Amino acid sequence: MHLSRFPRRFLAHLPTPLERLDRLTKELGGPEIWIKRDDCTGMSTGGNKTRKLEFLMAEAELQGAEMVITQGATQSNHARQTAAFAAKMGMGCHIVLEDRTGSNNANYNNNGNVLLDHLHGATTEKRPSGPDFNAVIEDVANEMRADGKKVYTIPGGGSNPTGALGYVNCAFELLGQVNNSGMQIDHIVHATGSAGTQAGLITGLKAMNAQIPLLGIGVRAPKAKQEENVYNLACKTAEKLGCPGVVLREDVVANTDYVGEGYGIPTESGLEAIRMFAELEAILLDPVYSAKGAAGFIDLIRKGHFKKGERVVFLHTGGSVALFGYDAAFDFSDRWS
Repeated sequence: MHLSRFPRRFLAHLPTPLERLDRLTKELGGPEIWIKRDDCTGMSTGGNKTRKLEFLMAEAELQGAEMVITQGATQSNHARQTAAFAAKMGMGCHIVLEDRTGSNNANYNNNGNVLLDHLHGATTEKRPSGPDFNAVIEDVANEMRADGKKVYTIPGGGSNPTGALGYVNCAFELLGQVNNSGMQIDHIVHATGSAGTQAGLITGLKAMNAQIPLLGIGVRAPKAKQEENVYNLACKTAEKLGCPGVVLREDVVANTDYVGEGYGIPTESGLEAIRMFAELEAILLDPVYSAKGAAGFIDLIRKGHFKKGERVVFLHTGGSVALFGYDAAFDFSDRWS
């Protein structure tokens, strides 16, 4: 798979570490747990979108764009990483933030990722939640184009075939790490939302005939819709790579039992996962995305879905900056003496 045929800005800190979580493994008493640290990709604290943006921003540059426009929820990790790339590359950045929670909390609306969006020089606007926000950013972009600006639009989460190349590359990277160490892994688990991470991973894994099951823990859509979105994007990504048909519908598996009340709304199981990872392994998760993925992973271990003696990799998609917008979700009154 010749990914260097596609334009790319090499700004991420790669390869990301692959680490064994000894204390979490002992606490849960199930499989041997490893973590792929895609919270360490660089670019304004990192996260999974950085891999996607290496390809997306290179494409924007190749097309002569002077500004990028994207969208995401208020505490969007993707928006923050896009703003960081734009700053590094000397482009303008405008972000349309979708109000998916209706929260009036000042930290949620101004701290965390929003603070970093603005520090990186991006401009933002907030709009009510709607069914097709990618159409909204195209409308905003067309207004700017009418004023003579050269604009490149990036879909939410960077999730299109170009962005998914970043996680095809991650699949290659992960397999290279385990092959070079002589380690065998039995499962890969990660949080799945806008579909690009899972679509890229499954395309890369299938193209290499890795024979490792991939499970996405959904953070937003119902199971049927999530799997449909991932499969459709994986098919388009495979076509872009020149290997159409490599991904079958049964290869795409999502568990959406841990979404809770909705996207961006913390769950008790997610908050437990944040505490466990922080207290046992000094690793930070975020309430929106990685914590719900970890909550599903932990619950499935407790239910025996992953067996003792197996080796499972949890891919950490990043997002810890969002914690500073969700301080109200935590009660640490018992920690004060």
